[in-house]
Amino acid sequence: MIERLDSVEEKFIELEKRLSDPETVSNMEEYTKLAKEHSELEPIVKTYRHYKELVRELEDNKELLEDSDEEIQELAKEEITRLKEELAEVEKKLKELLIPKDPNDEKNVILEIRAGTGGDEAALFAADLFRMYSRYAEQNRWKVEILSSHPTGIGGFKEIIMAISGQGAYSKLKFESGVHRVQRVPVTESQGRIHTSAVTVAVLPEAEEVDISIDPNELRIDVFRSSGPGGQSVNTTDSAVRITHIPTGLVVTCQDEKSQHKNKAKALKVLRSRLLDMKKREQEQQIAEDRRSQVGTGDRSERIRTYNFPQNRLTDHRINLTLYKLESVLQGELDQVIDPLITHFRAEALKQVESS
Repeated sequence: MIERLDSVEEKFIELEKRLSDPETVSNMEEYTKLAKEHSELEPIVKTYRHYKELVRELEDNKELLEDSDEEIQELAKEEITRLKEELAEVEKKLKELLIPKDPNDEKNVILEIRAGTGGDEAALFAADLFRMYSRYAEQNRWKVEILSSHPTGIGGFKEIIMAISGQGAYSKLKFESGVHRVQRVPVTESQGRIHTSAVTVAVLPEAEEVDISIDPNELRIDVFRSSGPGGQSVNTTDSAVRITHIPTGLVVTCQDEKSQHKNKAKALKVLRSRLLDMKKREQEQQIAEDRRSQVGTGDRSERIRTYNFPQNRLTDHRINLTLYKLESVLQGELDQVIDPLITHFRAEALKQVESS
């Protein structure tokens, strides 16, 4: 850890030199980039310098234990006890500061909810999850925009895609990707039997144009008339847009707006975020298994949570968390699930820092 901290401090000193160079100051783009990097390293370097000062003080006080004056020896012993306690705290803080930051944490989110096994019941639960995330976003004062939806005739959704914009949206919602299982008696079930259905959730960091460059020549864009539940036409113009990214085969359809231009813009936003997610997953696959997050891969096929209505129980299988507060969670009080997940993730990341 000390070697890593030394290299961070060396980089920090080098950045300070470059920031004071007139040539750098005259190049605003370069200066802004270096200033951002400098500010990110500053808390680590300040804490490390404080750590080194404490180590020096500790060594000095250890030497005083050899002093002939007993009173000085006693004072040195007291100071050594205090310094060791403070050093332990500062060392813990340094380890936490060395945890790599997720570069996507401050991004907005593209959240996709799709009904899986369970037919109409799965579609109804997809609508429940949509409301849950919308209420959670509202509590955090985030903005929600529906990008695409495929409603069913009974109030559910085969699929709904939403953009959630606001500070720290991805950092909070990134652990929601996976299969969400629901156990309850369907409205249509006359025998009162509990059915199990599933909905998949995908949380993607919203990609900016600088993150993902899309060649227009690699896109096939089709337009058609929008349709509602059951396939009936709800528009007399060809406003719906389907974009196919030819190299990857990714297809995005958007028909919620009456304007073809708006539907195209929304579809491109979703496509760009899916391509960024694909790129991120390819990078993760190259990382050794033992260095991956122990919270879970976020794989779409991974069952992460069960919502049991008869028992008012929610279980997150990744961290063995069980809450008998299902109703409040579905009302958007998701922090009681998300906060323990973040704590668990940080603890696992800290273990990796300690072992490296």
